[in-house]
Order: sequence, then structure tokens, then C-alpha cells
Amino acid sequence: MSHFQTLKPSTLSRDAFVAAFADIYEHSPWVAEKAFDLGQDASIDEIETLHQRMSDILLSADHESQLALINAHPDLAGRAAVQGQLTEASTNEQAGAGIHQCTAEEFQRFTELNDAYKAKFKFPFIMAVKGSNRHQILAAFETRIHNPEDTEFKCALAEINKIALFRLLTL
Repeated sequence: MSHFQTLKPSTLSRDAFVAAFADIYEHSPWVAEKAFDLGQDASIDEIETLHQRMSDILLSADHESQLALINAHPDLAGRAAVQGQLTEASTNEQAGAGIHQCTAEEFQRFTELNDAYKAKFKFPFIMAVKGSNRHQILAAFETRIHNPEDTEFKCALAEINKIALFRLLTL
């Protein structure tokens, strides 16, 4: 089990806990609030334990809350990225995948896929991009856009939980 390097969650007040973990799930502090409200003990000082708690909260939330969290995520290589409007975590994640190095043609393809995906599913394409490059991301995009909506909704939640783990591992 991995322990946090910069904080000890079990010792934090509710306000400090929520502040520390509010953006683990993109613009969705309600996940951190519910995680705190389940009780504090030394087990949540282990990254995997806190991640499981937070993942379970997301997966047991109602459909509307899940959809709102999915929609809180930015498009990959989208307008927000180009205009520098991403959260620090999203900026770092996309940069780590080399998205900022896209050619004009690759940015255009991302834009086309983002638009088509959102038109089909009514939410953005979500992928935990850490460890991937822009070519792998485009390939996943081009494959997943053909999935049924329920498959993509579940996939988005699974990818969001992966993103959350990557973010927790940085603390």
C-alpha cells in the first residue's frame, strides 16, 4: 500500500480534507465531501484505500451526478487546452501525453472527434492519458466513438477513476 507523501488524510479537518481532495474528481468536490463524511481512520492514509472509497462514491452516485462529473472534464486537445483554461492537473496530464505537440492536422482531428463524440454521446470523451501519447489517444478515440452509449458511459466512469488514482499518487 502507498502512503501520501505530502499529507495525512486521517488527520485533516473536513474543510482541509475537501480542499486537499476537491479536484481529484474534476470540479466535483462532492466526492471528497462524501469521502470525508464516511469517517476518518488510519486506513484512508493509504492511497489505494482512499481511492477505492472515492471510486465507490462515484460509482454509487445517481446518473445525473455521474453525468455532471463527466461533463466537468475538458475535451482532450480542445479549445480550453489551446486557450490555457484547463485545471493545473488537466494541463499537466495532457502535456504529459504530448497533446500540446500535436500538428495542426492532429488538432483538427481531435476537434472533429470531440465534436462527433459529444454529438453522439452528449458528454466528452474521457481517457486517463498518463502513459499514452497523442497517437494512442487518437486511436482510442477512433475506436470508442463506435461503442454504444451505455458502454461509453461506463468507460468514462472507469477512466475518471483512473485519473483520480493518478492524481492521488501525486500527493
